[in-house]
Amino acid sequence: MFTQLNKVGKIMLVVLLVFIIWMLFFDENSYLTHRELNKETHKLKSSNGYFNTEIDKDSTLIKKLKDPKSLEKFARETYKMKKENEDIFLIEFDSIKNSN
Repeated sequence: MFTQLNKVGKIMLVVLLVFIIWMLFFDENSYLTHRELNKETHKLKSSNGYFNTEIDKDSTLIKKLKDPKSLEKFARETYKMKKENEDIFLIEFDSIKNSN
C-alpha cells in the first residue's frame, strides 16, 4: 500500500492516522469520554424511576397527613409523640420472643 503512494500522500496518511488516534483517545471530547458520559447518563435515567416512585409515595403521605387524626397517628407511631398527662409504654416483640 505504501509503495504506491508518493511522499506527500504518505505524509497525509500519517497525519490522518495521528489525527484519528488523537480524536479517539486523547482529545477532551474523545470516544472514551463520551462512553463514560453515556454510562453515567444511563445510570441517572435508571435512578430517575426510583425517585419518581418515592415522590409519589411522599405525595400520598402528605395528602394523608392533612387529616388531623392521621397526622396524630403518624406522629405517635413514627416519632413516639404523646399528649400531655399521657404515658406511653413501648412493647418490643423481639425481646418477648427471645425470653421464651
